[in-house]
Amino acid sequence: MGKFLISVLKALVAVIILNVIGSFVSTRFDLTEDKRFTLSAPAIDAAKKFDSPVVIDILLEGNIPPEFSKLKIETIQLLKAFASKNKNIKYNLVNPLEDETQTQETIANLQRIGLTPANVTVEENGKVSQELVFPWAMVNYNNQTVKVALLKNKLGSSTEERVNNSVQQLEYAFADAFTKLSITEKKRVAVIKGNGELEDIFLADYLTTIQEYYNIGAITLDSVAKNPQRVSEQLKGFDLAIIAKPTEAFSDGEKYVMDQFIVNGGKSIWLIDQVAMEVDSIFKGGGSALATPRNLNLNDFFFKYGVRINPVLVNDLYFTQIVLASGEGNDSQYNPVPWYYNPMVFSRNNHPINTNIEAVRYQFANAMDVLENDYQKTVLLRSSPLSKTEGTPKQIGLNILDTPPNKEAYNNGNQPLAVLIEGKFTSMFKNRVRPIKLENTLEEGGNNKMIVISDGDVIKNQLRNGRPLELGYDKWTNSSYGNKEFLVNCTNYLLDDTGLINIRNKKVSIPLLDVEKITEQKTKWQLINIGVPVLLTLVLGIFFGASRKRKYAS
Repeated sequence: MGKFLISVLKALVAVIILNVIGSFVSTRFDLTEDKRFTLSAPAIDAAKKFDSPVVIDILLEGNIPPEFSKLKIETIQLLKAFASKNKNIKYNLVNPLEDETQTQETIANLQRIGLTPANVTVEENGKVSQELVFPWAMVNYNNQTVKVALLKNKLGSSTEERVNNSVQQLEYAFADAFTKLSITEKKRVAVIKGNGELEDIFLADYLTTIQEYYNIGAITLDSVAKNPQRVSEQLKGFDLAIIAKPTEAFSDGEKYVMDQFIVNGGKSIWLIDQVAMEVDSIFKGGGSALATPRNLNLNDFFFKYGVRINPVLVNDLYFTQIVLASGEGNDSQYNPVPWYYNPMVFSRNNHPINTNIEAVRYQFANAMDVLENDYQKTVLLRSSPLSKTEGTPKQIGLNILDTPPNKEAYNNGNQPLAVLIEGKFTSMFKNRVRPIKLENTLEEGGNNKMIVISDGDVIKNQLRNGRPLELGYDKWTNSSYGNKEFLVNCTNYLLDDTGLINIRNKKVSIPLLDVEKITEQKTKWQLINIGVPVLLTLVLGIFFGASRKRKYAS
């Protein structure tokens, strides 16, 4: 008995010593298989920039469905990991619908600031109910607030996939929010004008979104004809150029100015329509219109970098819908119909830009050829395997809806629709006559990146009553696509010097309980959880009682 007491005392002393040491030394051990609580270096750097409190409100307190409980736990664990790197990071759990008397007003206020609720169907004991949840966090710092979406929806995803997708993007989402709040000097993005590009109102949602990271200005290339040096110098003051759906040909002088911007290290995103065609043209033309090749005088420019945008249209059996109206006045009806020239493009998840994004909507997309040269090329988006290309000129009409597609004809799929080009860029005018005179020109540049997208409408937001809607949202079908996330990821990747966006490649797998097995074996495990402890208590009580009787009987 004495030896036993000594052992207990030793163990107690060891525990006390460990606790005392633990109060002075804070160490965390990540025992998860996927190391999801081991923060990446860029995320740690983003968290360490704060020297005053950062308060994060997690709107997942209260009675929430099980999958959101799991998301809440994972969010808290991740924020604890961030807090271990910077003690200024703190979090609160908030129930936004706690005051039941103000529920409708609270919901309206949250939606007004962009916090969209998730309407979840909950089935328990044979009863089905609807729960409204706001899976958001608000990161507050120095009178600034950044919203963080905790739930990541993807078309057709199961509950397990939705939770995994959500948890997988948490580290990047919070690190990105920390970056937005700590930016002191913003990089500059130029919107190129002068060649019939999209009007600003159709770029409004994209530009508003990236304003959190970057300063935005406009450069007009048609001034090159009068003062090319001034335009070139102005453009070199920017870090990235956006060329959104030009409709007029570039002069050789304009191409040379863009060429020198790129060779000198400027990043660029080109959204190009090589075919002139719009759905509105079909409606205005009585149900039919002619799709024609568009000459932008950029073929040699892109050829130098290893891509060719062909004047063909992609016809895809993975499509998005358009809406046709029938009837007049109050009797009008709007019917969604399949439109094979608007591909719904699913990501292959092969790059930080496209990992874990929703399907992207294209409209009258062109197929690209990826050519062999010294540049590294990554195809970010492709058409589906069930797609084909159609040459132009071509008459396109609504009558295609009357005939079911011949699936055997869709044998030319997986067409490149967005390509990332990386490498040491060389001037396309190397060993050629210069079209204009510029000072301080280069023929060989350093490492650089550009992205070419074969559809200008990928960046175009719709309007309602003259006001821009969210990019990727289709007001006619009430559907949302991943256009904005894709383009913001493109922009951040091109301008990211920290490697922060590479966190998106992190793979996380959250094991979930099988709902069917839970239902089937509920009674069994309840009996085990309740009965086994009671039974063990009785057995141990009988055993110790018998031992005591024998001891004192002797």
